[in-house]
Amino acid sequence: MKRLLRVFAWLLGLAILAVLGVVLAAYVTLRASLPQVEGRVALKGLSAPVEVGRDGSGVVRIRAQTLKDLLFAQGFVHAQERLWQMEFQRRVGQGRLSEVLGEATLAQDRFLRTWGFYQAAKSAYERLYPEEKEAVDAYVAGVNAFLQSGAPLPPEFRLLGFRPEPWTGPDVLVWAKMMSFDLSGNWEEELLRHRLLARGISQERLLELIPPYPEDAPTILQGEDLELPLKREEAPAALLRMAPPRFLEASNNWVVAGSRTVTGKPFLANDPHLRLGAPSLWFLMALEAPGYRVIGASLPGVPGIVIGRNDRIAWGVTNVGADVQDLYLLEDVGGKGYRYRGQVLPYRVREERIPVEGGKEEILRVRETVYGPVITDALENPPQVPMALRWVSLDEEDHILMAYLGINRAQNWQEFVAALSHYSAPSQNFVYADADGNIGYIAPGKFPIRKEGHTGMVPVPGNGEWDWQGYRKPEEWPKVLNPKEGFLVTANNKVTPQGFPYALTYDWAEPYRAERIRELLLAKERLALEDMKAIQQDQKTLLFRDFRPVLELLNPLSERAKTVRERLLAWDGTMDKSSEEALVFALWYTELTRLPKREVGEEFWDEPRYLLRAMREGDPNCDQPNTEYRESCLDFAALALERALDRKEALRVRSWGQVHRATFPHAVLTHTSLKRFTDRRVPFGGDRYTVNVGPFDPETLLMSHGPSYRQIVDLAHPEASLFIHPMGQTGHFLAPGYGDLLPLWAGGEYLPMAFAAPARERVLLLEPGR
Repeated sequence: MKRLLRVFAWLLGLAILAVLGVVLAAYVTLRASLPQVEGRVALKGLSAPVEVGRDGSGVVRIRAQTLKDLLFAQGFVHAQERLWQMEFQRRVGQGRLSEVLGEATLAQDRFLRTWGFYQAAKSAYERLYPEEKEAVDAYVAGVNAFLQSGAPLPPEFRLLGFRPEPWTGPDVLVWAKMMSFDLSGNWEEELLRHRLLARGISQERLLELIPPYPEDAPTILQGEDLELPLKREEAPAALLRMAPPRFLEASNNWVVAGSRTVTGKPFLANDPHLRLGAPSLWFLMALEAPGYRVIGASLPGVPGIVIGRNDRIAWGVTNVGADVQDLYLLEDVGGKGYRYRGQVLPYRVREERIPVEGGKEEILRVRETVYGPVITDALENPPQVPMALRWVSLDEEDHILMAYLGINRAQNWQEFVAALSHYSAPSQNFVYADADGNIGYIAPGKFPIRKEGHTGMVPVPGNGEWDWQGYRKPEEWPKVLNPKEGFLVTANNKVTPQGFPYALTYDWAEPYRAERIRELLLAKERLALEDMKAIQQDQKTLLFRDFRPVLELLNPLSERAKTVRERLLAWDGTMDKSSEEALVFALWYTELTRLPKREVGEEFWDEPRYLLRAMREGDPNCDQPNTEYRESCLDFAALALERALDRKEALRVRSWGQVHRATFPHAVLTHTSLKRFTDRRVPFGGDRYTVNVGPFDPETLLMSHGPSYRQIVDLAHPEASLFIHPMGQTGHFLAPGYGDLLPLWAGGEYLPMAFAAPARERVLLLEPGR
């Protein structure tokens, strides 16, 4: 028996060694795919040597002798560090995820193919200006140089069992289209309003459920600063004054003139709020060539710097949320055509072949109209009436890359504005500062001119009567140079003051973040760099300020609720991750958002001004069903507090950060056993309305969106400027630098935003090859 046990133990040991050997071999193979960061590499396509330096945090500084070589090297480095991310992004834009991921992504591919993102990217590439095309082609050549270099591919390719195809120009442009889609949500708002009206909700009631932007709330521009003449603003139809889209990406930026700073020169700060993931959306770089010297945040897959500074100017962006999408209700004629201008036009049918992993293929027939694709064909629960989409980002021509190339090189306000004359979509709030002390703002983009009576807030008949009548001219765009107030704040709040000649949209973010930034900027006579950091990290929610009077009035239903209410009334509203009051307030407000569920058909309705009006004036939804007692809205608020405390006890936590965590999932591997290597979570504070934003899923309390990048530029001491993004520079989940910036980001720390290379810099020399 002992002999058998020894043999069994010996065999078990051999099996364990064999498994460990396989695991070790796989680990060694995967580690071999880490990017080369030192030495020399010969690459066909370069005209002269290029230096690629990396500091200890992985920030890359590329120094080249020509712009073409510089962008070639940028494409090469992006591919070194983020090839899998770039591959995933272009497959999203192409609608080709199912080819490698199977039927699980087939519905997503159908949706993306129906919209025609890649078709639009191919059309735009064919119409690029020569300088623009040369930049795109140089970048693409750099990506392909990496693919041809013989370097091992990132582990995701090995795990999924395929190799990437060579890159092309449309692969670059399609991600710009996807970013535009991510930042343009009007089509969803139109569908929402259409659905609510179909439920029998009146226009007047809709105004109560989704209140208009407050007239006394801050606008980005003041009437006294505008170049365009103001007019008497007529109130639009009740239905059309709506509140912000619930899921539109948000951001903050502000710029302060030297008259308000301790240095006598401007400060410019920016933190775009986008989806969080592993790796980060951004890649920090400095790019240097004759006539081109810029540093900031780049997008893997796209040439140039999107947000940053050069030697003379700095800029930052937030989403305007301009209404550049319209849905058109089609009078369908037998499924073969639609009625337009008195005629029946046949649908143009675009056939899309979607390969599915395993050798299958699905054929999708997309109906197209004079407006664009019939996107309701791709919805899971389509409305009864088919709707076609008109969207500026599906236009045949798009020169947004030309705009960014010009911004990167601009030396003054005039050159900055001239560069943006090429800008298309998504419209952004650009704040500007320069070394001479000027500050400015401009909202560029292709803003549709609509017929009077068509505000773009609800679907309109697609019969030709409501077609767009062109786009606004650049000289009509909202802009200001050196405003009298001495600073500019944008937080997705309303851009234009009363009387502006036309409407960019009727959807604006709640003004809480903008109001808080303004409070902090006005709190001191002179502001320093440390003040900019403090504002960017601020997590005091003005939402609590508005709802505190409700707590004062409600009658707690239990002793525990009474105790908690007293603690909340003594609280200052700071949503710190260590705060128990922040946890209770978040849970209570979440319960309040359930108020109109029966009426609107949605579990959570995060419209604070509707909820406040209900608490102050009453609302039909406050009376609970199946009870003899007629409940008031304060009764509902008291019951909501009890439910919040029940949920807190079930969670068994005492602080906000224990459940409110910023999540960084891998796009694919998060669904596998490898997620423990790829995914990250960190405790975080804030809520949707704090400057250091912390929006959360009301079901899970997890945070999937947030500050995807932060920068603070000091125009008096540019090399003292700061930037940071979460996760790390590399996308390789076995690399030492994977996720190394996350603790800095979560802790409110920054990296130097400096051209000067640190003392310890690893340098890779890219040399011309044959």
